[in-house]
Amino acid sequence: MKHELIIVLDFGGQYNQLIARRVRETNVYCEVIHYDTPIEEIIAKNPKGIIFTGGPSVVFEEGAPLVGKEFFELGIPILGICYGTQIMGYVLDAEVSKAEHREYGKTDIELNTESLLFKGIEKETICWMSHTYYVSAPPAGFEIIGSTKTCPVAAMAHVEKKLYGVQFHPEVVHTPRGKDILKNFLYNICECSGDWIMSDFAKEQIEKIKEKIGDKKVLCALSGGVDSSVAAVLIHKAVGKQLTCIFVDHGLLRKDEGDEVETIFSREFDMNLIRVNCEDQFLDKLVGISDPETKRKIIGEEFIRVFEAEAKKIGVVDYLVQGTIYPDVIESGTKNAAVIKSHHNVGGLPDHVDFKEIIEPLRDLFKDEVREVGRAIGIPEFLVARQPFPGPGLAIRIIGDITKEKLDTLRDADFIFREEVQNAGIAAGLGQYFAVLTNIRSVGVMGDERTYSHTIALRSVDTSDFMTADWSRIPHEILAKVSNRIVNEVQNVNRIVYDITSKPPATIEWE
Repeated sequence: MKHELIIVLDFGGQYNQLIARRVRETNVYCEVIHYDTPIEEIIAKNPKGIIFTGGPSVVFEEGAPLVGKEFFELGIPILGICYGTQIMGYVLDAEVSKAEHREYGKTDIELNTESLLFKGIEKETICWMSHTYYVSAPPAGFEIIGSTKTCPVAAMAHVEKKLYGVQFHPEVVHTPRGKDILKNFLYNICECSGDWIMSDFAKEQIEKIKEKIGDKKVLCALSGGVDSSVAAVLIHKAVGKQLTCIFVDHGLLRKDEGDEVETIFSREFDMNLIRVNCEDQFLDKLVGISDPETKRKIIGEEFIRVFEAEAKKIGVVDYLVQGTIYPDVIESGTKNAAVIKSHHNVGGLPDHVDFKEIIEPLRDLFKDEVREVGRAIGIPEFLVARQPFPGPGLAIRIIGDITKEKLDTLRDADFIFREEVQNAGIAAGLGQYFAVLTNIRSVGVMGDERTYSHTIALRSVDTSDFMTADWSRIPHEILAKVSNRIVNEVQNVNRIVYDITSKPPATIEWE
């Protein structure tokens, strides 16, 4: 089934993925593509609408990313957001000016609620602004449909040509009615019907996979994380025992996690699962390594070597399954993207495994969509709802070098923290929560004796998209119970601290 499509044209904005996720949340399929994609390719995709993202550039400076006027003559509805609106204004000969005062943060806005874009929304509401330049006078044929005290053209529209622009960011949670504004664009202006439903996607994928694979053999590297688990079960439902999963247990997982993975996939799903226990092998490679990027590279490379060795025992397979998801694809293909930390979901494929083709059944999905597919195909909720866990595992939650003793210490502390959060009934409201073994030792007193032991940091964040996050206000009595249990039950720990830093400026993980 071919789904109706919205194109998100990326001009380098930090929220490009978030815009796409918001569109998908309204049951409309969309793709993020680079702004310099040839217009012929865009026309060939037959989109119902196009959204121009924000971006850090200034439209009238040399080398600024722009599109040609022909974009606005296609008859395809377009919504410009922030810099995307400035492009629309600039290319259509409007006035784009530098604001006297940079506008950033929550701003009161007055809307023309007669406009289809703002149908059903209060005339006076709040939006999130983040700009230095703005359209100071709209292009010919456009009307002003929204304004703030400092931004006279906060929203504009050419109704006949279905061209709309908003200077604010409707995709962020700080614009309370932003999702409704996007939905109005998709349903009222682009006339979408909303045919992007995850249970249907699961059925379609299973049929496609069955048809593609036929009677051939398939191999999957199973980590036990959400993405690889959903990918594996989708393939298994399509071809059953033709699939073999290799679970490389590198000894860097959380407490009891390896056993859980083996139980679920071998017993509950009756899958062909080969578990490779190789903690010692990974620890030998990590001796004395403290740099986080070096840790990631070593673990990624060793994972591939172990996987290759096991795969060779199986012999020739026709297909290799990967749990690649859409953010991996976008980030790996983004031009001029800054490397914050390396990913190993895209690229780094085993060169020496004998297979003919890669299958990536989740390549078009965001994480929350992957979870919905998991539920639709019967994966247990505790696994589907599992919080994000880095591929290198606890190695990047131990600051400094890695040892077996440190791993066991962190596993026990992390287990206590997660258990108490679950017992308190607050887990569902938290985005991600875990323990970190810092490289700090400090003096303490336990049983009238001086100690000099490890410091554990607890980290919990509230987030809807993992692109930005705020530290969780966990009640003090819960933190006190966690702290008390860890120092009493975990060896070599005498101090607990709680991380109260948001993202930005910090990242969610410590490394």
